[in-house]
Amino acid sequence: MWLYALSWVAAAIQICFITLSIAAGLYYLAELVEEYTVMAAKCIRYTIMGTTLVLLGFLVFEDLPWLLIGCCLVSNACYYSIMSTFPYTQLLSPDFILSIVLLIVDHYLAFSYFSTVWYPFSEVLAFFTICLWLVPFALFVSLSANENVLPTSVASDIKSESDSDIVSNYFRRKGKRYGLLSFLKSAQDTILPQRVKKGF
Repeated sequence: MWLYALSWVAAAIQICFITLSIAAGLYYLAELVEEYTVMAAKCIRYTIMGTTLVLLGFLVFEDLPWLLIGCCLVSNACYYSIMSTFPYTQLLSPDFILSIVLLIVDHYLAFSYFSTVWYPFSEVLAFFTICLWLVPFALFVSLSANENVLPTSVASDIKSESDSDIVSNYFRRKGKRYGLLSFLKSAQDTILPQRVKKGF
């Protein structure tokens, strides 16, 4: 009985360590994307192309439904069109909204197919990881990259003649940060308070 209770305590500690490791990894990836936006854009584009080749391979070598593969290919086309304004991402653009809708439809089609046709768990996980999760995860991590983008006319909302200066408008709006990196920084400040150094 004591060992059983101890196993639950150990499981809770392991879940905490795994959660902290994932958060630290996401924070590091978001920092890398902000620092190297051009390289991150190339990596995401190559990932989209590689995923498209894998999906075309499924059409040739596997007996997966055409609707599932076609929907995944359309999703990749939407992801590629989002990359045209990278690192600036408009969350209310039709391409972004359509990609989220297609991501949900892809998951529905994949779950409905793999629940009726048996495949080993490793193969199902491989399909979900490579074809459904890899590119959206990369785009999710790169959402914080547009916080440090230099001001352009695309990123500004000019309302009057006095606000027509792009740089001053950018710095006035800079207080609002909504990316992954700002979320993780605010969580870090909330959970782990900073130590104050005393100056003697």
